[in-house]
Amino acid sequence: MRLLTAAITSMALTFGAQFAMAAPIELKFSHVVAENTPKGQMALKFRDLVAERLGDKVEVKVFPNSQLFGDNKVLEAMLLGDVQMAAPSLSKFQKYTTSLQIFDLPFLFEDMAAVDRFQQSAQGQELLNSLRKRGLVGLGYLHNGMKQLSANDPLRVPADAAGKKFRIMTSDVLQAQFEELDAVPLKKPFSEVFTLLQTKAIDGAENPWSNIYSKKFHEVQPYITETNHGVLDYLVVTSAEFWNGLDDEVRAELQKALDESIAYGNAISDQQAARDRQAIIDSGRSEVIAITADERQQWVDAMRPVWKRFEDEIGAELIDAALQSNN
Repeated sequence: MRLLTAAITSMALTFGAQFAMAAPIELKFSHVVAENTPKGQMALKFRDLVAERLGDKVEVKVFPNSQLFGDNKVLEAMLLGDVQMAAPSLSKFQKYTTSLQIFDLPFLFEDMAAVDRFQQSAQGQELLNSLRKRGLVGLGYLHNGMKQLSANDPLRVPADAAGKKFRIMTSDVLQAQFEELDAVPLKKPFSEVFTLLQTKAIDGAENPWSNIYSKKFHEVQPYITETNHGVLDYLVVTSAEFWNGLDDEVRAELQKALDESIAYGNAISDQQAARDRQAIIDSGRSEVIAITADERQQWVDAMRPVWKRFEDEIGAELIDAALQSNN
C-alpha cells in the first residue's frame, strides 16, 4: 500500500509539474493611449495574433490608458520584470541612448513616408539595437503621425509662441525646441495633459491628430496650427532578459506577429491622421490654422538651430542619413 501511495503521489507531482510547465507565459503589454488609436489597435492585433498562434504558450494582456504604468515609469518596470512589452514614444529613451533623439529634431522629416524610409534603412534598423547595453531590446517602430501645435491663442508665426507654456514629453531636444521660440516647455505625463489644458495650467501642446482627437484635446484648445514640425513615433520594446529567455521558436513567432501588428497599426495611423483631422474641423470646437509657406519657413528658421545643439550627441552622419530619406 505504501508503494502504491508513493507511486500515486509521484505521478501527481509529475503531472502537476507538467501542467505548471504548460501554463502560458504571461506577456503584459502596457501603453498610455486609448484603444481606438493606432497604437491601441496595434496592441490588440498583436494580442489576437498571439492567441491564435501561441495561445497555449503565451498569453498577451493589454493595459491601455496608463492603467498599468505611465511612459515615465514603464521602462524601469520592464527592467524589473513587472511588464514585458511597451511602446513608449521615442523621446522616452533619452536616458538609455542619445541616438534616438534624432526623431525629436524639428523639421527633419518632410512627411511620414520619409520617416518610414529612414526607419527601414540600415541606419534606422541599427538604432533598434542601441538599447541592448541597457538591458532593453527594440522590436520595431510604430507610427502615430506628424505633430501639430495646439494653443489657447492662434499661433501663426514663432513670435506668437513666446512666453506661452507648452507641455512636452521628457526630451531635452523638445525642451530646446520650445526654448528657441522663447516659450516655456513643461515636462508632464501624457495622462495629465487634458486636465492641464482644461484648467489652463498650460497654454498648449504638440501632438499628432490621433492623440488630439482621441483624447479630446480639441475640445479644450481653441486653435490648432498645422505645422507638421515633428514626428511622434513609438518604439515597441521589451527587456533583454525576457526576450532572450524565450524559446527560439516562440521568440520568432512573437516577432512575426509583432511585425504584422506594427504594419497593421501603421496603416491605421496613415488613414486615421486624415480622418481625425477632418473630424476635428467638423466638430467646430477648434479652428485648424493652415499657415502659409512664408509663415512655415519662419518656424523652420526658428527651430532649425536645435539640430546643431544636438549634433554631437546624435551624430552628424545619422542626421545626414535621415535627411537623405526626404529624397
